[in-house]
Amino acid sequence: MTGIFKANNPSGNAILFLYAIFLKLPLFLHIRLPQLQALDGILYKIILHFLNPVANNFKPIYSVFTFILLIAQAIGINKIVNDLKLHKQNNYLTGMTYLLITSMFSDWFSFSAPLIVNTLLIWIWAKLCTLYNNHHAKISLFNIGFITSIAAFVYFPSVSFLVLIIAGVAISRPFRLQEWLTIIVGAFTPIYLFASTLYLTNNIGTYHFPGFHFSYPHFFGNKWAYSALILLSLAIAIGFYFTNTNMRRQVVQARKSWQLLFLYATVAALVPFVNASINFSYWILLAVPISPIVASAFLYSEKKVVSQILYWSMFVIFIAVGFLGK
Repeated sequence: MTGIFKANNPSGNAILFLYAIFLKLPLFLHIRLPQLQALDGILYKIILHFLNPVANNFKPIYSVFTFILLIAQAIGINKIVNDLKLHKQNNYLTGMTYLLITSMFSDWFSFSAPLIVNTLLIWIWAKLCTLYNNHHAKISLFNIGFITSIAAFVYFPSVSFLVLIIAGVAISRPFRLQEWLTIIVGAFTPIYLFASTLYLTNNIGTYHFPGFHFSYPHFFGNKWAYSALILLSLAIAIGFYFTNTNMRRQVVQARKSWQLLFLYATVAALVPFVNASINFSYWILLAVPISPIVASAFLYSEKKVVSQILYWSMFVIFIAVGFLGK
């Protein structure tokens, strides 16, 4: 199965779309309504406010939006990985891997704030990776700050990704005070607009700042969920080995992009520690940065039996979780 996505097929995106239709059928078979969490942002609440009346008459509306976001993210991150030449050849394994990983946990079948934020973070990571030779850096830097702030209004713990931005700019650009001020202005623009709106509507006293809630993340799952975690950890380890081995043969810009991706994964893994929720939905932030890494396990493995066993084991878990309701 991985061989179909390993090739640089002109119809690769169409194949990804068909693959997504099958993998995401459980979204429509087992419709899950969004559940507000303590640190979900005001923008996410506004989105739900407009969609809830529609959902009263058409419940699959959230499944439709979830599907659109997931397929768009899969195609988007796959294109970015190919454009940045992170693998030895263009392929569609990253998109395939993202769709498969996000189908292994039932908590990821719902329309959530972290799922929306994934779209914004993919864009931010792509922009950070192209800052090195960007002749219009000020515009990109302002937009990076702006989108990061918007992400925090969707899901407040997204503010943690400021670490990624600081590191990304420091790696890609020589220090220029004006550029750093541009990022700050971009980040504060949505905050200023939001505060102004509250003030002008006499609602400034009604807004409750989410704050940080440091806690130890809890995971409540069945044997299939634990099996998925173990298998995914193994896939990441194998993929990281192949990625690290092949990075040495890549150009400097590709290596820097991988370094930013590793940092992206690290920050995403730490987000649950500043989250007051006890469900597993926020871990979907980690699905984006680990997808290119796991894709390396499928691409570089010299023994096909290894990649095939890995893929079909993940697929079996998807069947159990998605169709059998395990």
